[in-house]
Amino acid sequence: SYYVGTLGTHTEIKRVAEEKVTLPCHHQLGLPEKDTLDIEWLLTDNEGNQKVVITYSSRHVYNNLTEEQKGRVAFASNFLAGDASLQIEPLKPSDEGRYTCKVKNSGRYVWSHVILKVLVRPSKPKCELEGDLTEGSDLTLQCESSSGTKPIVYYWQRIPEKEGEDEHLPPKSRIDYNNPGRVLLQNLTMSSSGLYQCTAGNEAGKESCVVRVTVQYVQSIGMVAGAVTGIVAGALLIFLLVWLLIRRKDKERYEEEERPNEIREDAEAPKARLVKPSSSSSGSRSSRSGSSSTRSTANSASRSQRTLSTEAAPQPGLATQAYSLVGPEVRGSEPKKVHHATLTKAENTPSMIPSQSRAFQTV
Repeated sequence: SYYVGTLGTHTEIKRVAEEKVTLPCHHQLGLPEKDTLDIEWLLTDNEGNQKVVITYSSRHVYNNLTEEQKGRVAFASNFLAGDASLQIEPLKPSDEGRYTCKVKNSGRYVWSHVILKVLVRPSKPKCELEGDLTEGSDLTLQCESSSGTKPIVYYWQRIPEKEGEDEHLPPKSRIDYNNPGRVLLQNLTMSSSGLYQCTAGNEAGKESCVVRVTVQYVQSIGMVAGAVTGIVAGALLIFLLVWLLIRRKDKERYEEEERPNEIREDAEAPKARLVKPSSSSSGSRSSRSGSSSTRSTANSASRSQRTLSTEAAPQPGLATQAYSLVGPEVRGSEPKKVHHATLTKAENTPSMIPSQSRAFQTV
């Protein structure tokens, strides 16, 4: 016996993940004898591992041979009539590889090869800003997709919000070719403010993200800082004024409470009354009252000494009367008779009485 074979050409197919694909395989070996027809699809993955995808043998179809492709593979058409094409739905990245279709019947065979590439769309990129948003500073726009079939191409552009706005990046912009998702905006100006869109794309499709750039005036930041400082200083000043007013009121209230307890140095001392002795009995009473008043006036003598000393000197033209102290030894004796002329002379003769004796004679 001998084999007559036909080796088909290699075919390459690219499809996006989650879509449907049909891998072609045509033959003319099933018509003479259908009972001896055998069809087999094999997959060799990117790591070199080979496995059976689907087979037809002894009039039975076996399509649940692998867990990865279970329920997703089938013959696309009437394989007995000459179309043994394979259909896979939905596609997954693990389906990528080299597929081989082998058809055998009565010593004849047909082989065909299909290279399948599964493309994955870029994931939605994440837009970020790195840098200072003040006028004159530099700002970096960062954009990156976490998954997707390589290579992924990134493209930055502005989104016009008003008529006449340019879609291109500002003039002073630099693209990092080692990391195409990064764009450096140098020397920011107010015209740099706006919406910026990053688009990540590959053979499977595109995804994009948007970020807003708002450039701030340096003067406006200084004004805000000055306003905050002024508010804080004003609050501290108000607090200080309130505190001073409270202290002043407390001091005035304290002075009002202490004023009645103060002893004024310029207060007028109590005036003393002089009693003229009329008889021995009055002299005796004066002596006793003098001794008793000595103790009562001892405390006030020091306070009124300055005032009384000024009063101690007799004014000119005033007559000073003579007084006598009666001792205990003459308390019971009869007073002596004094002639009228002698008494008149004594009354007209001025005499100096010490201030201390006058203090003892006050009543």
